Amino acid sequence: MPDSVIPEEAGRALDAIQRADIVIGIPSYNNVRTIGHVVRAAQAGLVKYFPEFSAVIVNSDGGSTDGTRDEVLSASVDFSRLLMVSTTLTGIHRLSFPYHGIPGKGSAFRMVFDMARRLGAKACAVVDSDLRSITPEWIDLLVRPVIHAGYDFVAPYYHRHKYDGTITNSIVYPLTRSLYGRRIRQPIGGDFGLSARLFERYLSRRDWESDVARYGIDIWMTTIAVAEDFRTCQSFLGAKLHDAKDPGADLSAMLQQVVGSVFALMDEYQTAWSLVEASQPVDLYGFPYDVGLDPIEVNLNRMIRAFATGCRELGEIWSLALDGSTLRRLRGLTGNGVCQEKFHLDDELWVEIIYDFGCAYQRSRMNRGHLLRSLTPLYLARVASFVVETREMFAADVENRIENLCLTFETLKPYLKERWHTERAAAATLAGPVRDQQPGPPSTDPLEVER
Repeated sequence: MPDSVIPEEAGRALDAIQRADIVIGIPSYNNVRTIGHVVRAAQAGLVKYFPEFSAVIVNSDGGSTDGTRDEVLSASVDFSRLLMVSTTLTGIHRLSFPYHGIPGKGSAFRMVFDMARRLGAKACAVVDSDLRSITPEWIDLLVRPVIHAGYDFVAPYYHRHKYDGTITNSIVYPLTRSLYGRRIRQPIGGDFGLSARLFERYLSRRDWESDVARYGIDIWMTTIAVAEDFRTCQSFLGAKLHDAKDPGADLSAMLQQVVGSVFALMDEYQTAWSLVEASQPVDLYGFPYDVGLDPIEVNLNRMIRAFATGCRELGEIWSLALDGSTLRRLRGLTGNGVCQEKFHLDDELWVEIIYDFGCAYQRSRMNRGHLLRSLTPLYLARVASFVVETREMFAADVENRIENLCLTFETLKPYLKERWHTERAAAATLAGPVRDQQPGPPSTDPLEVER
């Protein structure tokens, strides 16, 4: 098992606390504006729903310079003004320490999990530090299925604006669902509940120095849980209101790290996903209801321009990644110029692109960074097409549209299997037996650092 990543000062604090039943982890980097609300919601949730359990709130910070850590330690709730059914039997400790290692959310989680293990926690929940919609009920919905129903992994299920979470909607959700057969709607949602058995499994792994340390952590956690058959459910949390970004903005680092983690885990878990032929629902806790959502502005023109530039400049690398028929259809989208209002990249073509890139990733071990970067303009093209198609749609219609994309991923899975075995056979012929590998060392490209 890897050595502890708990800083010496944090270790002394844990020695004083000794034990905790529940640990709530909050990763941060310059989140002074929102983290106080997140800490107070966590405190209130623990007092209201788990008064009989001892608990610790851990802020794992990436070197904030805006007073984030001070805000964590000073945030408090006036419980005399809250109507609580009961009061906590033990105090709730709040800790804030900087983590060490590769800057990123995954490194922050690693320290939280290590501290939960050290405290002998029965359950651990992690929540984002930029949340504006978190309520005390989130803590109950993330932790209760673990403590009282025996689940190992609780994924979030919330309503989001139709243009928030485009990496999830266009790639990660449909691909993960097709591969592993579990309909986990927000596999990179950021807010999870975990059993001790599962976070100890995470800590036992040796790939913490890869993209897992950055944006790849959420899909890494979800994939391990479903591929290794841990008991999994979802909890409906309402709206996710946070510091959302225009999907046409520069999300290339996040895209590369998340998709790179998905592709690397495909190699590791190929036996598991190759046996899956259809997807199944996952248990859902909580009371689903409609919510109001913040609008998100989308720069459609910028996304289409990025795709057109990619068509001019990335043809060589796309020709190495994509099947010939797929590449010809892709180039046909710009044959007579691009009409913004009629731009359309259909589901079948998009699914073949993602499956081709997944297979090419296994073959191109020395050029994976270039391969993943070249996916960005294609992703932007898909998002632009989605925006054009759904501009006048309401939430339910958009969800049905995403469901259709998921079904296309599942229908075309035999295409993936055929390409996958062809690529691996070619690689074996050229380089000898292909051995399963953990993701390689992280890039030093500053664009790939989460901060």
